[in-house]
Amino acid sequence: MYEILNHIQSPEDLRKLPQTQLQQLCEEVRKYMVECCAVNPGHLGSSLGAVELIVALHYIYDTPKDKLIFDVGHQAYAHKILTGRRELFKKNRTLEGISGFPKRSESPYDAFGAGHSSTSISAALGFAEAARLTGSGEKSVAIIGDGALTGGLAWEGLNNAGSSKADILVVLNDNNISIDQNIGGVHDYLLNVTTNPIYNKVKNKIWNSLGEGKTRDWVQKRVIDTKSNLVRRSGGSVFESLGFRYFGPIDGNDVEQLTDTLRRLKNLRGPRILHIHTRKGCGYAPAEADPTTWHAPGRFDPATGQRIKTVYAADRYQDVFGEVLVELAAKDPKVVGITPAMASGCGMVKLERAFPDRFFDVGIEEGHAVTFSAGLAAAGLKPYCNIYSSFSQRAYDNIIHDVALQNLPVVLCFDRAGLVGEDGATHHGCYDLAAYRSIPGAIIAAPRDETELKRLMYTGLEITGGPFIIRYPRGCGEGTPWREAPAEPLPIGKGEKLLDGKGVAIVGLGPSVNRALEAARRHKADYWVGPAVYDARFLKPLDPALMEELSQYRAIITVEDGALKGGLFSAVSEYFAARTDAPLIKGVGIPDRFIRQDTQKGQWAACGLDSESLLDLLIGMMKNV
Repeated sequence: MYEILNHIQSPEDLRKLPQTQLQQLCEEVRKYMVECCAVNPGHLGSSLGAVELIVALHYIYDTPKDKLIFDVGHQAYAHKILTGRRELFKKNRTLEGISGFPKRSESPYDAFGAGHSSTSISAALGFAEAARLTGSGEKSVAIIGDGALTGGLAWEGLNNAGSSKADILVVLNDNNISIDQNIGGVHDYLLNVTTNPIYNKVKNKIWNSLGEGKTRDWVQKRVIDTKSNLVRRSGGSVFESLGFRYFGPIDGNDVEQLTDTLRRLKNLRGPRILHIHTRKGCGYAPAEADPTTWHAPGRFDPATGQRIKTVYAADRYQDVFGEVLVELAAKDPKVVGITPAMASGCGMVKLERAFPDRFFDVGIEEGHAVTFSAGLAAAGLKPYCNIYSSFSQRAYDNIIHDVALQNLPVVLCFDRAGLVGEDGATHHGCYDLAAYRSIPGAIIAAPRDETELKRLMYTGLEITGGPFIIRYPRGCGEGTPWREAPAEPLPIGKGEKLLDGKGVAIVGLGPSVNRALEAARRHKADYWVGPAVYDARFLKPLDPALMEELSQYRAIITVEDGALKGGLFSAVSEYFAARTDAPLIKGVGIPDRFIRQDTQKGQWAACGLDSESLLDLLIGMMKNV
């Protein structure tokens, strides 16, 4: 079935193949990838398009000695399959299997971890300079997509690498937006000439014969100006202006052309960029036809491409957000929406369709998204900026200096807060509560269900200063009739008592309150007595009346889907720290370690945040009070 792939245990085996067999290997890798992802979902489209690139890179470069540094990691599945993890790939993104992203602790072939965008060039430059300083002779290649190139960090890396003269190759995998037009014969001629070893040998001899000084500078400037004019139409001038030699664009799904080009580029020196065009979903017709859907399609029939529809038990938080945002925009013409390239994932596509002139997708630029929102707010608009919680960490400085310090009314909606499931540690939104609680003037709220998300979004219309942070998890809500709920704001800093009890009080934040409530009711049903349950709703400001009411209990359990250090547990502990009669306080949340990939429910159980674990904790505590 897999005539060649079954014999590839490592890139060393790959490099023994004749070049004529590489295309068949690519087809086998692609088929295997589709079969595995059909039953065990992952990020498929980008990886399908990058198969030839990864095969060619491992064929030409001496990995793992030479370093391949991936950006984001969505395009790295073929890399995992070819580097000794073929069988483990069947359990990709599961607790028993491997991470869906490059991970240093997983394989020596994963030179640098990746889960977020635009890091590859900076990391590859670090490897290149280390190789120069140690004399190891190792090569460094950064593989970055056109989407990730929108990130500011990528351009910082390009700027530094170009000025450093480091021995680094950047492969720009352009699989979506066409940056340029192929210029036919001139393009082919330039590619062949500029990568030709004889040409480069003669060129270097000419430069050396001119020596140093004005004559060499004048000649080089004329040559560079002439070449830049020729390559400008293919997008190369911007990279050459940063100090890179630009090559391409070439067909990134032509493995023979790729290997020939990479072989030539490998022996050149200095910063080089190879621009390739690939087709997202290449080789699998359904994915080629709809690359957006097939970026992460879920389960499907590999033979027909028919996707197995997921039936949700309740509306997803992202869909609630999108629908309510449209309501707000219809109500107030000053409402605008901002997202850093996550319009589909966060639900803001609904605003794009309804009010396209008030929708802004700024690309993978979280810091810019926040400061842009601050500018909109300063000009009198009401921005709702939606960023995945994990990605918001990149905008920390912007939130402090551009929003909080100027007390601007920016509503920051942090989707995917808490534990996110199969994407694992790189994507968990564990740290927002602890990170932003220390910011003066910040308001931090976490709805326990869809209805509260709706009302908190309406609360955002009323704020006069900021930031106002609303954080909510990935996945489904609790099934509340949120559409029928009143479109009214909630009082800022006001919590709610949900269940009477004795001896022990549970105070939770966000949807974890619901699991605590379930555990408390089960305890009362089994033992005739149970704890009280409170929803803090706001981490900042804390409800002073609620906190005073908690002081009557002998023990308090805090429950939060965030880092235990610095979040609700810390806030409640700080409140009672100066009291001599303070109750015993026990915190349940995400511990001080990175949580690996698993289902959300599995991760909750690992952190003691599921209802069963909370019930076990209650049984022990209620006995002792």
